Amino acid sequence: MSHHAPLPSLQHRYDDLPELSEAVLHNRRERTFLIFSGIFLGTLAMLNILGITRFIKLFEITDDTGETATLWGFKLVFAIAVGVLPYPITFLCTDFICELYGRKRANQVVWTGFLLNIWVVTILWIGGVLPGFEAINPDTGAIAVDEAGRLPVFFEVRTLAFGAVAASMIAYLVAQLVDVHVFHFWKKLTRGRHLWLRNNGSTLVSQLVDTTAVILITHFYARALPIADDHALWPQLLLFIATGYLFKMLCALVDTIPFYLGAFRLARYLRLPPPSAVPHPGGPAAVEAGVG
Repeated sequence: MSHHAPLPSLQHRYDDLPELSEAVLHNRRERTFLIFSGIFLGTLAMLNILGITRFIKLFEITDDTGETATLWGFKLVFAIAVGVLPYPITFLCTDFICELYGRKRANQVVWTGFLLNIWVVTILWIGGVLPGFEAINPDTGAIAVDEAGRLPVFFEVRTLAFGAVAASMIAYLVAQLVDVHVFHFWKKLTRGRHLWLRNNGSTLVSQLVDTTAVILITHFYARALPIADDHALWPQLLLFIATGYLFKMLCALVDTIPFYLGAFRLARYLRLPPPSAVPHPGGPAAVEAGVG
């Protein structure tokens, strides 16, 4: 006897849209969930590999002479790690999953991402310990570096990934869980109204947690930030935090538009109550679609 999960049988009625069969409704909801989950998890994997392999200079503040201005002896150059570029999209994905599928499934995706981080690190570790064709330093038995003091590309990426992964895993887990919790806090507090508030409120808080944790752990645990030893430490760390958070904050404000448009359009496509419905059920598809 088959024991498959039941297909959804309830759907919100829209006057200008036809009613869907259970099979079509189920496929739409599962396919949409897989797309958001895939983007979320794929971005995480890319983030771990790219990580801090390169820092991008966003802008710098100059003085009257055209030279880079300084604060407490540190040059005011605002830069972010290349791995940060796609990171804000993960919070947009979790906000969509929260809105459409509820907290339980959003948390499941977050924990799956945490396991994915471990899997990426495991592959990088295995790839480094297995024998290859690299030149070996006969004196130390270690892999030889080139004239510039660099390891082969894979090992450079592996070293940088290991240096940042502890920070990203801890910060990611805390920030994403904070994002899910704050999103539902605002949703409950406003009884489903003010979609912009739960989208931006959750992301801005979680991004601050994430940015601060990543910078501090990356420096104090992994020692992987480009810190100038001849300048004061904390101004440099605060500048890294401010730069990263400013970038993520701007991304969070910009993603309000696609979140607004997407939430209303997807609610219709998935036959869920519109986000503006009052009272708005938390994760309206979660229970009846068997995904909560």
